[in-house]
Amino acid sequence: MDMAMMRLRREDPRAVGSFKIHRRLGAGGMGVVYLGSDRRGQRVALKVIRPDLAEDQEFRSRFAREVSAARRIRGGCTARLVAADLEADRPWFATQYVPGPSLHDKVAEEGPLSAAEVAAVGAALSEGLVAVHEAGVVHRDLKPSNILLSPKGPRIIDFGIAWATGASTLTHVGTAVGSPGFLAPEQVRGATVTPATDVFALGATLAYAATTDSPFGHGSSEVMLYRVVHEEPQLKGVPDALAPLVRACLAKDPEERPSTLQLSLRLKEIASREAQGLSAARPPAPRVSEADRPTGRLAENHPDQRTQRRTQGTPPPPRSGTPPRNSTPSRNGARPVPSRGNSTRSGGRPAASRSGAGRPGPRNTGSGRRPANPRLLRQRLFVFVVVTLLVALGIAAAQGCQGPERGLGGEQRQLKPVQAEFKPLGGQLMSERYESTIETQPQG
Repeated sequence: MDMAMMRLRREDPRAVGSFKIHRRLGAGGMGVVYLGSDRRGQRVALKVIRPDLAEDQEFRSRFAREVSAARRIRGGCTARLVAADLEADRPWFATQYVPGPSLHDKVAEEGPLSAAEVAAVGAALSEGLVAVHEAGVVHRDLKPSNILLSPKGPRIIDFGIAWATGASTLTHVGTAVGSPGFLAPEQVRGATVTPATDVFALGATLAYAATTDSPFGHGSSEVMLYRVVHEEPQLKGVPDALAPLVRACLAKDPEERPSTLQLSLRLKEIASREAQGLSAARPPAPRVSEADRPTGRLAENHPDQRTQRRTQGTPPPPRSGTPPRNSTPSRNGARPVPSRGNSTRSGGRPAASRSGAGRPGPRNTGSGRRPANPRLLRQRLFVFVVVTLLVALGIAAAQGCQGPERGLGGEQRQLKPVQAEFKPLGGQLMSERYESTIETQPQG
Protein backbone atom coordinates (compact mmCIF):
# COMPACT_ATOMS: atom_id res chain seq x y z
CA MET A 1 0.00 0.00 0.00
CA ASP A 2 1.37 3.41 -0.93
CA MET A 3 0.72 6.80 0.58
CA ALA A 4 -2.56 8.30 -0.54
CA MET A 5 -2.36 11.15 -3.01
CA MET A 6 -4.70 14.00 -3.82
CA ARG A 7 -4.95 16.20 -6.86
CA LEU A 8 -3.42 19.62 -6.81
CA ARG A 9 -5.68 22.53 -5.98
CA ARG A 10 -5.84 25.82 -7.78
CA GLU A 11 -3.77 27.59 -5.14
CA ASP A 12 -1.05 24.93 -5.04
CA PRO A 13 2.25 25.68 -6.76
CA ARG A 14 3.31 23.63 -9.80
CA ALA A 15 7.00 23.88 -8.99
CA VAL A 16 9.09 24.57 -5.89
CA GLY A 17 12.73 25.34 -6.41
CA SER A 18 14.04 22.83 -8.95
CA PHE A 19 11.35 20.29 -8.09
CA LYS A 20 8.21 19.63 -10.10
CA ILE A 21 5.01 19.19 -8.08
CA HIS A 22 2.76 16.22 -8.92
CA ARG A 23 0.28 15.60 -6.11
CA ARG A 24 -0.70 16.61 -2.62
CA LEU A 25 0.33 14.22 0.12
CA GLY A 26 -1.24 16.03 3.06
CA ALA A 27 -1.46 19.19 5.13
CA GLY A 28 -0.87 20.13 8.75
CA GLY A 29 -0.30 22.98 11.13
CA MET A 30 3.06 23.78 9.57
CA GLY A 31 2.16 23.75 5.89
CA VAL A 32 1.37 21.48 2.95
CA VAL A 33 3.23 18.38 1.81
CA TYR A 34 3.57 17.62 -1.91
CA LEU A 35 4.92 14.76 -3.95
CA GLY A 36 7.60 16.14 -6.22
CA SER A 37 10.47 14.98 -8.39
CA ASP A 38 13.80 16.39 -9.47
CA ARG A 39 15.24 16.52 -12.97
CA ARG A 40 16.50 12.93 -12.69
CA GLY A 41 13.06 11.68 -11.71
CA GLN A 42 13.91 11.08 -8.06
CA ARG A 43 10.76 11.48 -5.96
CA VAL A 44 10.74 13.64 -2.85
CA ALA A 45 8.30 14.82 -0.20
CA LEU A 46 8.20 18.64 -0.38
CA LYS A 47 7.00 20.58 2.66
CA VAL A 48 6.10 24.18 2.05
CA ILE A 49 5.54 26.48 5.04
CA ARG A 50 2.26 28.33 5.47
CA PRO A 51 2.30 31.99 4.34
CA ASP A 52 1.47 33.35 7.80
CA LEU A 53 4.34 31.42 9.42
CA ALA A 54 6.70 32.54 6.70
CA GLU A 55 6.25 36.14 7.94
CA ASP A 56 7.22 35.18 11.52
CA GLN A 57 10.95 35.82 11.94
CA GLU A 58 11.13 33.87 15.17
CA PHE A 59 9.67 30.88 13.40
CA ARG A 60 12.14 31.27 10.54
CA SER A 61 15.05 31.18 13.01
CA ARG A 62 13.77 28.07 14.79
CA PHE A 63 12.98 26.43 11.48
CA ALA A 64 16.51 27.13 10.23
CA ARG A 65 18.02 25.46 13.35
CA GLU A 66 15.88 22.37 12.89
CA VAL A 67 16.80 22.06 9.20
CA SER A 68 20.49 22.47 10.03
CA ALA A 69 20.24 19.68 12.60
CA ALA A 70 18.35 17.44 10.17
CA ARG A 71 21.17 17.81 7.63
CA ARG A 72 23.56 16.18 10.09
CA ILE A 73 21.51 13.02 10.48
CA ARG A 74 23.06 10.03 8.76
CA GLY A 75 21.30 6.68 8.93
CA GLY A 76 19.32 4.24 6.85
CA CYS A 77 16.33 4.30 9.22
CA THR A 78 15.42 7.90 8.58
CA ALA A 79 13.94 9.86 5.69
CA ARG A 80 17.00 11.75 4.49
CA LEU A 81 16.81 15.53 4.01
CA VAL A 82 17.47 16.28 0.33
CA ALA A 83 17.21 20.05 -0.04
CA ALA A 84 15.85 23.18 1.63
CA ASP A 85 15.47 26.89 0.99
CA LEU A 86 15.20 28.95 4.17
CA GLU A 87 15.26 32.33 2.41
CA ALA A 88 12.36 31.73 0.03
CA ASP A 89 9.15 33.70 0.39
CA ARG A 90 7.68 30.48 1.74
CA PRO A 91 10.50 28.39 3.23
CA TRP A 92 10.49 24.74 2.19
CA PHE A 93 12.47 21.56 2.55
CA ALA A 94 12.47 18.25 0.67
CA THR A 95 13.02 14.84 2.19
CA GLN A 96 13.40 11.43 0.68
CA TYR A 97 10.03 10.05 -0.40
CA VAL A 98 9.28 6.80 1.45
CA PRO A 99 6.66 4.53 -0.18
CA GLY A 100 4.72 2.29 2.13
CA PRO A 101 2.11 2.43 4.90
CA SER A 102 2.65 3.93 8.29
CA LEU A 103 2.94 1.63 11.28
CA HIS A 104 -0.35 3.06 12.51
CA ASP A 105 -2.21 2.13 9.33
CA LYS A 106 -0.55 -1.27 9.10
CA VAL A 107 -1.65 -2.30 12.59
CA ALA A 108 -5.09 -0.72 12.29
CA GLU A 109 -5.82 -2.63 9.09
CA GLU A 110 -4.07 -5.97 9.68
CA GLY A 111 -3.95 -6.34 13.45
CA PRO A 112 -1.07 -6.58 15.93
CA LEU A 113 2.38 -7.70 14.88
CA SER A 114 4.01 -10.83 16.24
CA ALA A 115 6.66 -10.64 18.94
CA ALA A 116 9.41 -11.27 16.40
CA GLU A 117 8.08 -8.54 14.09
CA VAL A 118 7.68 -6.00 16.90
CA ALA A 119 11.22 -6.69 18.11
CA ALA A 120 12.66 -6.41 14.60
CA VAL A 121 10.88 -3.10 13.93
CA GLY A 122 11.92 -1.80 17.34
CA ALA A 123 15.57 -2.72 16.77
CA ALA A 124 15.62 -0.84 13.46
CA LEU A 125 13.93 2.20 14.98
CA SER A 126 16.39 2.20 17.88
CA GLU A 127 19.27 2.31 15.41
CA GLY A 128 17.59 5.20 13.64
CA LEU A 129 17.23 7.08 16.92
CA VAL A 130 20.92 6.50 17.66
CA ALA A 131 21.76 8.35 14.44
CA VAL A 132 19.27 11.11 15.24
CA HIS A 133 20.64 11.64 18.76
CA GLU A 134 24.25 11.57 17.59
CA ALA A 135 23.35 14.49 15.31
CA GLY A 136 22.16 16.44 18.35
CA VAL A 137 18.49 16.15 17.45
CA VAL A 138 15.62 14.88 19.58
CA HIS A 139 12.64 13.76 17.57
CA ARG A 140 10.02 14.75 20.19
CA ASP A 141 7.11 13.43 18.12
CA LEU A 142 7.83 9.74 17.57
CA LYS A 143 4.59 7.78 17.15
CA PRO A 144 3.16 5.07 14.87
CA SER A 145 2.03 7.56 12.23
CA ASN A 146 5.58 8.96 11.96
CA ILE A 147 7.04 5.55 11.13
CA LEU A 148 6.76 4.37 7.53
CA LEU A 149 7.20 0.70 6.65
CA SER A 150 9.11 0.80 3.39
CA PRO A 151 10.20 -2.30 1.43
CA LYS A 152 13.71 -1.73 2.80
CA GLY A 153 12.60 -1.48 6.43
CA PRO A 154 11.01 1.05 8.80
CA ARG A 155 11.84 4.72 8.32
CA ILE A 156 11.48 7.58 10.80
CA ILE A 157 10.08 10.82 9.44
CA ASP A 158 9.62 14.33 10.82
CA PHE A 159 12.46 14.48 13.32
CA GLY A 160 11.64 17.47 15.35
CA ILE A 161 11.04 19.86 12.46
CA ALA A 162 7.24 19.81 12.77
CA TRP A 163 7.54 20.10 16.54
CA ALA A 164 9.08 23.55 16.12
CA THR A 165 5.58 24.98 15.81
CA GLY A 166 3.71 22.35 17.78
CA ALA A 167 2.39 20.90 14.53
CA SER A 168 2.04 17.22 13.93
CA THR A 169 3.08 15.08 11.02
CA LEU A 170 3.34 16.58 7.58
CA THR A 171 4.76 13.62 5.71
CA HIS A 172 1.93 11.11 5.85
CA VAL A 173 -1.69 11.66 4.92
CA GLY A 174 -4.52 11.57 7.42
CA THR A 175 -2.52 11.75 10.65
CA ALA A 176 -4.10 13.32 13.70
CA VAL A 177 -2.75 16.51 15.25
CA GLY A 178 -0.99 15.57 18.45
CA SER A 179 -0.87 12.14 20.11
CA PRO A 180 -0.91 12.62 23.90
CA GLY A 181 -0.62 8.87 24.53
CA PHE A 182 2.90 8.91 23.06
CA LEU A 183 4.24 12.01 24.81
CA ALA A 184 6.73 11.56 27.67
CA PRO A 185 5.92 12.89 31.18
CA GLU A 186 8.68 15.50 30.94
CA GLN A 187 7.09 16.87 27.78
CA VAL A 188 3.75 17.19 29.55
CA ARG A 189 5.38 19.02 32.47
CA GLY A 190 7.38 21.27 30.17
CA ALA A 191 10.72 19.94 31.46
CA THR A 192 13.92 19.52 29.47
CA VAL A 193 13.64 17.18 26.51
CA THR A 194 16.43 14.58 26.13
CA PRO A 195 17.02 11.42 24.05
CA ALA A 196 15.20 9.54 26.81
CA THR A 197 12.06 11.34 25.65
CA ASP A 198 12.25 9.47 22.35
CA VAL A 199 12.81 6.20 24.24
CA PHE A 200 9.51 6.71 26.07
CA ALA A 201 7.73 7.36 22.79
CA LEU A 202 9.33 4.27 21.24
CA GLY A 203 8.11 2.12 24.14
CA ALA A 204 4.56 3.38 23.66
CA THR A 205 4.88 2.77 19.92
CA LEU A 206 6.00 -0.84 20.41
CA ALA A 207 3.12 -1.43 22.81
CA TYR A 208 0.71 -0.17 20.16
CA ALA A 209 2.27 -2.42 17.51
CA ALA A 210 1.79 -5.45 19.78
CA THR A 211 -1.75 -4.65 20.96
CA THR A 212 -3.28 -2.15 18.48
CA ASP A 213 -3.87 0.23 21.41
CA SER A 214 -2.08 2.95 23.32
CA PRO A 215 -0.67 1.81 26.69
CA PHE A 216 -2.60 4.68 28.27
CA GLY A 217 -5.96 3.91 26.71
CA HIS A 218 -8.32 6.39 25.12
CA GLY A 219 -9.93 9.65 26.18
CA SER A 220 -9.64 13.38 25.92
CA SER A 221 -6.25 15.04 25.74
CA GLU A 222 -6.48 16.08 29.40
CA VAL A 223 -7.28 12.52 30.54
CA MET A 224 -4.53 11.02 28.43
CA LEU A 225 -1.91 13.49 29.64
CA TYR A 226 -2.89 12.84 33.26
CA ARG A 227 -2.45 9.09 32.78
CA VAL A 228 0.94 9.59 31.17
CA VAL A 229 2.19 11.52 34.19
CA HIS A 230 0.48 9.69 37.08
CA GLU A 231 -0.63 6.19 36.03
CA GLU A 232 1.19 3.04 35.04
CA PRO A 233 0.88 1.85 31.44
CA GLN A 234 -1.44 -1.01 30.61
CA LEU A 235 0.59 -3.68 28.80
CA LYS A 236 -1.98 -6.45 28.64
CA GLY A 237 -1.47 -8.27 25.36
CA VAL A 238 2.20 -7.38 24.99
CA PRO A 239 4.17 -10.64 24.54
CA ASP A 240 6.07 -11.80 27.62
CA ALA A 241 9.36 -11.57 25.74
CA LEU A 242 8.82 -7.83 25.18
CA ALA A 243 6.82 -6.69 28.21
CA PRO A 244 9.75 -6.08 30.64
CA LEU A 245 11.69 -4.03 28.09
CA VAL A 246 8.64 -2.01 27.04
CA ARG A 247 7.83 -1.30 30.68
CA ALA A 248 11.38 -0.05 31.24
CA CYS A 249 11.02 2.33 28.30
CA LEU A 250 7.82 3.75 29.84
CA ALA A 251 9.40 4.58 33.19
CA LYS A 252 8.29 7.96 34.57
CA ASP A 253 11.86 8.92 35.43
CA PRO A 254 13.96 9.48 32.27
CA GLU A 255 17.06 8.23 34.09
CA GLU A 256 15.49 4.80 34.55
CA ARG A 257 14.89 4.24 30.84
CA PRO A 258 17.39 2.29 28.72
CA SER A 259 19.48 4.12 26.16
CA THR A 260 18.76 3.73 22.47
CA LEU A 261 21.93 1.66 22.04
CA GLN A 262 20.97 -0.71 24.85
CA LEU A 263 17.48 -0.90 23.44
CA SER A 264 18.77 -1.79 20.00
CA LEU A 265 20.94 -4.64 21.30
CA ARG A 266 18.20 -6.08 23.50
CA LEU A 267 15.59 -5.94 20.76
CA LYS A 268 17.92 -7.67 18.29
CA GLU A 269 18.40 -10.51 20.76
CA ILE A 270 14.66 -10.84 21.29
CA ALA A 271 13.97 -10.75 17.55
CA SER A 272 16.53 -13.48 16.90
CA ARG A 273 15.26 -15.67 19.73
CA GLU A 274 11.62 -15.28 18.74
CA ALA A 275 12.40 -15.99 15.09
CA GLN A 276 14.21 -19.19 16.06
CA GLY A 277 11.27 -20.18 18.23
CA LEU A 278 8.91 -19.78 15.29
CA SER A 279 11.18 -21.93 13.12
CA ALA A 280 11.41 -24.63 15.78
CA ALA A 281 7.63 -24.67 16.26
CA ARG A 282 7.06 -25.22 12.55
CA PRO A 283 7.30 -28.97 11.76
CA PRO A 284 9.93 -29.84 9.16
CA ALA A 285 8.80 -31.09 5.80
CA PRO A 286 9.11 -34.89 5.47
CA ARG A 287 12.06 -36.02 3.42
CA VAL A 288 11.77 -39.00 1.10
CA SER A 289 14.77 -41.33 1.26
CA GLU A 290 15.99 -43.39 -1.65
CA ALA A 291 14.49 -46.52 -0.10
CA ASP A 292 11.08 -44.85 0.05
CA ARG A 293 11.01 -43.59 -3.53
CA PRO A 294 8.42 -45.37 -5.69
CA THR A 295 10.01 -47.78 -8.22
CA GLY A 296 6.98 -49.67 -9.51
CA ARG A 297 8.32 -52.95 -8.05
CA LEU A 298 7.69 -54.66 -4.77
CA ALA A 299 10.90 -55.18 -2.86
CA GLU A 300 11.66 -58.65 -1.51
CA ASN A 301 12.15 -57.37 2.03
CA HIS A 302 8.57 -56.15 2.46
CA PRO A 303 6.54 -59.28 3.30
CA ASP A 304 3.85 -57.20 4.94
CA GLN A 305 3.04 -55.54 1.62
CA ARG A 306 2.75 -58.93 -0.10
CA THR A 307 0.51 -60.17 2.70
CA GLN A 308 -1.70 -57.11 2.32
CA ARG A 309 -2.05 -57.73 -1.41
CA ARG A 310 -3.01 -61.35 -0.88
CA THR A 311 -5.64 -60.47 1.69
CA GLN A 312 -7.29 -58.23 -0.90
CA GLY A 313 -8.35 -61.30 -2.92
CA THR A 314 -5.33 -62.20 -5.08
CA PRO A 315 -4.27 -65.86 -4.55
CA PRO A 316 -0.56 -66.70 -4.13
CA PRO A 317 1.24 -68.48 -6.98
CA PRO A 318 0.90 -72.30 -6.97
CA ARG A 319 3.69 -74.40 -5.50
CA SER A 320 5.58 -76.85 -7.66
CA GLY A 321 7.48 -79.99 -6.77
CA THR A 322 9.98 -79.60 -9.59
CA PRO A 323 13.52 -78.76 -8.62
CA PRO A 324 14.62 -75.15 -8.86
CA ARG A 325 16.78 -73.78 -11.59
CA ASN A 326 19.98 -74.12 -9.57
CA SER A 327 19.46 -77.81 -8.76
CA THR A 328 22.23 -80.40 -9.19
CA PRO A 329 22.58 -81.72 -12.79
CA SER A 330 21.64 -85.31 -13.60
CA ARG A 331 24.10 -88.17 -13.30
CA ASN A 332 24.85 -88.45 -17.02
CA GLY A 333 26.09 -84.88 -17.02
CA ALA A 334 23.43 -83.44 -19.30
CA ARG A 335 22.10 -80.04 -18.39
CA PRO A 336 18.71 -78.64 -19.27
CA VAL A 337 18.71 -76.12 -22.09
CA PRO A 338 18.00 -72.60 -20.72
CA SER A 339 15.14 -70.70 -22.27
CA ARG A 340 15.81 -67.41 -23.99
CA GLY A 341 14.86 -64.19 -22.28
CA ASN A 342 12.60 -63.03 -25.10
CA SER A 343 10.73 -66.28 -25.65
CA THR A 344 6.97 -66.10 -26.17
CA ARG A 345 4.17 -68.28 -24.98
CA SER A 346 2.15 -70.51 -27.26
CA GLY A 347 -0.39 -68.34 -28.96
CA GLY A 348 2.07 -65.56 -29.81
CA ARG A 349 1.40 -63.37 -26.76
CA PRO A 350 4.46 -61.87 -25.13
CA ALA A 351 5.31 -63.10 -21.68
CA ALA A 352 4.29 -60.90 -18.78
CA SER A 353 6.92 -58.54 -17.47
CA ARG A 354 8.63 -59.15 -14.18
CA SER A 355 7.03 -56.12 -12.63
CA GLY A 356 3.85 -58.13 -12.32
CA ALA A 357 1.43 -55.23 -12.58
CA GLY A 358 -1.91 -56.43 -11.24
CA ARG A 359 -0.39 -59.77 -10.17
CA PRO A 360 0.90 -60.90 -6.78
CA GLY A 361 4.59 -60.62 -6.11
CA PRO A 362 6.78 -63.74 -5.99
CA ARG A 363 7.01 -65.75 -2.78
CA ASN A 364 10.16 -65.64 -0.73
CA THR A 365 11.93 -69.02 -0.82
CA GLY A 366 13.94 -68.59 2.33
CA SER A 367 17.22 -68.49 0.42
CA GLY A 368 16.39 -65.02 -0.86
CA ARG A 369 15.90 -66.22 -4.47
CA ARG A 370 12.72 -66.27 -6.43
CA PRO A 371 11.26 -69.76 -7.15
CA ALA A 372 11.44 -71.17 -10.69
CA ASN A 373 8.45 -71.06 -12.98
CA PRO A 374 6.75 -74.53 -12.95
CA ARG A 375 5.90 -74.31 -16.66
CA LEU A 376 9.52 -73.57 -17.51
CA LEU A 377 10.68 -76.53 -15.41
CA ARG A 378 8.32 -78.86 -17.24
CA GLN A 379 9.68 -77.63 -20.59
CA ARG A 380 13.25 -78.22 -19.52
CA LEU A 381 12.43 -81.69 -18.22
CA PHE A 382 10.84 -82.60 -21.57
CA VAL A 383 13.85 -81.30 -23.49
CA PHE A 384 16.18 -83.26 -21.23
CA VAL A 385 14.27 -86.53 -21.85
CA VAL A 386 14.14 -86.00 -25.63
CA VAL A 387 17.85 -85.20 -25.86
CA THR A 388 18.73 -88.25 -23.77
CA LEU A 389 16.64 -90.53 -25.97
CA LEU A 390 18.14 -89.12 -29.16
CA VAL A 391 21.67 -89.58 -27.87
CA ALA A 392 20.91 -93.17 -26.85
CA LEU A 393 19.35 -93.95 -30.22
CA GLY A 394 22.29 -92.45 -32.06
CA ILE A 395 24.81 -94.53 -30.12
CA ALA A 396 22.78 -97.71 -30.70
CA ALA A 397 22.47 -97.01 -34.42
CA ALA A 398 26.19 -96.41 -34.73
CA GLN A 399 27.05 -99.67 -33.00
CA GLY A 400 24.55 -101.59 -35.19
CA CYS A 401 25.99 -100.24 -38.43
CA GLN A 402 29.55 -101.34 -37.54
CA GLY A 403 28.64 -104.81 -36.40
CA PRO A 404 30.07 -106.76 -39.49
CA GLU A 405 33.39 -104.91 -39.38
CA ARG A 406 33.98 -105.44 -35.69
CA GLY A 407 37.47 -106.77 -34.97
CA LEU A 408 38.90 -106.37 -38.48
CA GLY A 409 42.38 -105.04 -38.39
CA GLY A 410 42.13 -104.07 -34.74
CA GLU A 411 41.86 -100.44 -35.68
CA GLN A 412 40.18 -97.62 -33.91
CA ARG A 413 37.32 -95.96 -35.79
CA GLN A 414 36.10 -92.43 -35.30
CA LEU A 415 32.33 -92.12 -35.52
CA LYS A 416 30.71 -89.26 -37.32
CA PRO A 417 29.07 -86.60 -35.16
CA VAL A 418 25.39 -87.08 -34.50
CA GLN A 419 23.25 -84.02 -35.12
CA ALA A 420 19.97 -84.06 -33.14
CA GLU A 421 17.25 -81.58 -33.91
CA PHE A 422 14.01 -81.10 -32.02
CA LYS A 423 11.29 -78.60 -31.31
CA PRO A 424 10.37 -77.94 -27.68
CA LEU A 425 6.91 -76.82 -26.57
CA GLY A 426 7.58 -73.22 -27.53
CA GLY A 427 7.95 -74.22 -31.20
CA GLN A 428 11.57 -72.94 -31.59
CA LEU A 429 14.00 -75.19 -33.42
CA MET A 430 16.92 -76.30 -31.23
CA SER A 431 19.79 -78.69 -31.87
CA GLU A 432 22.51 -80.60 -29.98
CA ARG A 433 25.70 -82.10 -31.36
CA TYR A 434 27.20 -85.23 -29.80
CA GLU A 435 30.30 -87.19 -30.73
CA SER A 436 31.26 -90.72 -29.70
CA THR A 437 34.15 -93.09 -30.52
CA ILE A 438 34.25 -96.90 -30.39
CA GLU A 439 37.60 -98.53 -29.84
CA THR A 440 38.03 -102.10 -31.20
CA GLN A 441 40.68 -104.57 -30.18
CA PRO A 442 42.08 -107.41 -32.30
CA GLN A 443 40.64 -110.85 -31.62
CA GLY A 444 42.79 -113.71 -31.01
